Amino acid sequence: MYRSHNCGQLSAKNINQTVTLAGWVQKSRDKGFVNWVDLRDRYGITQLIFDESRTEKSVFELAKTLGREFVIQVTGTVIERESKNVNIATGEIEILVSNLIILNAAITPPFT
Repeated sequence: MYRSHNCGQLSAKNINQTVTLAGWVQKSRDKGFVNWVDLRDRYGITQLIFDESRTEKSVFELAKTLGREFVIQVTGTVIERESKNVNIATGEIEILVSNLIILNAAITPPFT
């Protein structure tokens, strides 16, 4: 299955569900032991989390290679987001990723 939901579709009612999403990496924030990725499709943005203590090592290391505009597919569990973001529809949740596939790598664009 390419995806089970789109990036603007998930909410707190989906907590504990396993989902598959696909889209473009909008932003990646690597803090060493945790990596957050904003995944974008035409419907919205969903935050992904790769946590060193809860994510398989190979998936965690692969997440460190992600750059802006990479096209990826992820499978993971919807969890409650610690820091809510009221500015986006999916701001109450994030996806704890268990599987990551890079569908297409991208050269970082010269603009932000």
